[in-house]
Amino acid sequence: MQWRIVVTRSIPEAALEELRSVGEVHVCEQDRPLRAEELHEAVRGAHAIVSMVHDRIDGAVVDAAGPQLRVVANVAVGYDNVDVDALAQRDIAVTNTPGVLADATADLAFGLLLMLTRRLGEGERLLRSRTPWSWHMSFMLGTGLQGKTLGVVGLGRIGQAVAHRARAFGMEITYTGRNRVDPDVETALGARYVSLEQLLDEADAVSLHCPLTEATRHLVDETALERMKSSAVLVNTSRGPVVDEQALARALGRRSIAGAALDVFEHEPTVQPDLLDLDNVVVVPHLGSATTETRTAMAVLAARNVTGVLAGAGAHTPIGA
Repeated sequence: MQWRIVVTRSIPEAALEELRSVGEVHVCEQDRPLRAEELHEAVRGAHAIVSMVHDRIDGAVVDAAGPQLRVVANVAVGYDNVDVDALAQRDIAVTNTPGVLADATADLAFGLLLMLTRRLGEGERLLRSRTPWSWHMSFMLGTGLQGKTLGVVGLGRIGQAVAHRARAFGMEITYTGRNRVDPDVETALGARYVSLEQLLDEADAVSLHCPLTEATRHLVDETALERMKSSAVLVNTSRGPVVDEQALARALGRRSIAGAALDVFEHEPTVQPDLLDLDNVVVVPHLGSATTETRTAMAVLAARNVTGVLAGAGAHTPIGA
C-alpha cells in the first residue's frame, strides 16, 4: 500500500526523507498556520498527519481525514493542541517529541533569566536608540543569581535541565508539581519539594515548565502573582495560557513583581500589548527549541513515529503509553 502522509508545515529535509521511505508525502504549500477549513481539506485521505503546535487536531480533523487515518505525530513535547481522547476513541496513535529539546529550551530559559536579572534587553535597547550614556557605579544595576532561590514549576526533563544550570550559577532549587521526582534527582539537584504557594512565597525566580491542562490554565493568576516577592521574576517557556497575561501586565506595571520573561503567549502569536510597553519585560517569539539541531531532531523523531506505526512496529514516543 502507498501511504499518504500529510505534513502541515515545512520541516527539515532529513525528516521528509524518513517519511518518503514509506509513502507519498504531501507538505502543505501555505507556510503558515492553516485555518480550520484549510487543514480539513489538506488531510483528506491521509494515513498519517505530521502536525505542528499551532494545529488544532480534533475529531473534526479526523473525520475530514477519513477512516484510514492511523497516526498523528505532533512535532512538540506539549500536545494541548491535540484532542487525545477523541483520537484514542478512533484507535488512532498520537505521538509527541519528548527528550530531544530539553537542553535547547533550558538554555533559552536560563538566558531569559539572565536577560531579566542583568537587564540585558534594556541595555541593548538603550544603545540601539542612540541614547547618550556613560558608565558610573549605579548605572543600570541588576541583581546576581548566586545564593538566590529558583522555584521550578514542573521538574520534568526541561525543568531538571534548567535546575542543573541554576546550580552551576550557585542557586538553591525548590520545585513543585503533581508528584515528587525520584529521590536521586532531588539529591543531585539539591532540590526541595514544596507546595506551589510556598514556592511562590520563597522563590527569587519562578520558572514554568508544566504542561498546559485545565488544571494549569492560568496557574499564574493575580492571586499567585500577589504571593511572589516584589523582587522576584517570572520566566515562562512552557505554554502561554499557564499565565494570565492581563494579570501579569498589571503586576508588572505596579512593580508588585520585578520582571517577567516570556517565550510563549496566551493568544500566540498575539502578545498582550500592555506587556510590550513595559521595560521590566523580556519577550521572544517562541524560540525555546529553535536551534537547527533540536528542530531537526524533533522532526526526525516525529517522522520515525509515523514510519514505525505505518510499518506495524509501533511508535517510538506514543502519548498515553
